[in-house]
Amino acid sequence: MPHILQGFRVLDMTQFLAGPAATRILAEMGAEVIKVEFPGGDPSRKFPFLENGRSAYYVQQNRGKKALCLNPKTPEGLEILKGLIPKCDVFIENFAPGVIGRIGLGWDVVSSINPQIIMCSISAFGQTGPLAHLPGFDNIGQAYSGVTSMIGDPDKAPAFPQVALGDVGTGVHAAAAIGFALLHRERGGGGQYVDISLLDSYFHHHEVNVQLWSCSKGAVKPNRSGSHHYAVAPAGIFQGKEMPLLILPLLDMWPRFCKEVLGRQDLVDHPKFHDNASRAENQKELIAIIEAWLQAQECDATAIRILEENHIPVAPILSVEQACQHPHLIERETVRWIEDRALGRFQAPGMPLRFSAFPGHLDLTAPFLGEHNAEVLGEYLGFGGDRIRALEMAGVLASEPIPSSSRAAE
Repeated sequence: MPHILQGFRVLDMTQFLAGPAATRILAEMGAEVIKVEFPGGDPSRKFPFLENGRSAYYVQQNRGKKALCLNPKTPEGLEILKGLIPKCDVFIENFAPGVIGRIGLGWDVVSSINPQIIMCSISAFGQTGPLAHLPGFDNIGQAYSGVTSMIGDPDKAPAFPQVALGDVGTGVHAAAAIGFALLHRERGGGGQYVDISLLDSYFHHHEVNVQLWSCSKGAVKPNRSGSHHYAVAPAGIFQGKEMPLLILPLLDMWPRFCKEVLGRQDLVDHPKFHDNASRAENQKELIAIIEAWLQAQECDATAIRILEENHIPVAPILSVEQACQHPHLIERETVRWIEDRALGRFQAPGMPLRFSAFPGHLDLTAPFLGEHNAEVLGEYLGFGGDRIRALEMAGVLASEPIPSSSRAAE
């Protein structure tokens, strides 16, 4: 089944998560992605869950890609990559700034080989600026962006998020930038270089904090406030009768929330609660009122029903297990079952982008290390079997055995 990026080819020299998340989205949209790995493989191949050396983490992020494993630090390996550049529409890498240039594939070289190519570099801090030379992962960018300072209880150290907000968000930013660069190219604009950073992506997620601090000339200093928003009230996590509930009766919902849900007409114009500023200032008292109402209900399901019937945004705080079993997430394939030739069938996050012209999803398989060496080099560079075997003997190419129990590659 074709998809929206059918016919576009991507040379992918990324590892871990931000880069592979970007190219996974491109693969999900039908692009042909050639994943280049060093002989040791993408380090994420060693991340849990592991079974017989196969990583579900790697499988989740690299489904639908073709695996080419070579040593780019050898003259032969570098020449292979330079030979593939003219065959590709996109070249993406996520090494620390300067590394790809030292390998011999900086933008100056790549664009001279293929002026029409879109090259994307993903890094922690970007290709320019005082921090650009530093390596970093998701949470390093998060810390520098001011986001970590906003997570957790005010009287404790900031919390460490247990999801890859920055890596995956940066991957989505990169995929979007690549798509727009391809659109510009298709309109006759030619190739270009795209610089995407974790720090830029993280800072982009601030909604209230930056403008509130800036416009107040520093009078308001945004900081973490635990389970409730520091500047908007009521907005946060309230203790229900059985579990915590997220409730957001924001701004113009306040009168309806008071009258139709709490049964407290008196709160609508009460001096302590009549506008958002007063509600934020008297938040502790407001939380106690709302939680008293929750505790008075028959059960949390009843409270949720009443809130939903009155169009007040509410949600139970689901665990990962509960989310994976929720009918809505299952029906939309927000969480979906995937099949791996070594790991079998398991659940993973689905494709978040949806297109009316392409309503289905592609049946994608994650590659074994170097699985497509012969296919890629034979089809695009015309290498014969003898030459490929010679490169393997010389250590330029590498691969791992595909378990005999695996079904044929799709």
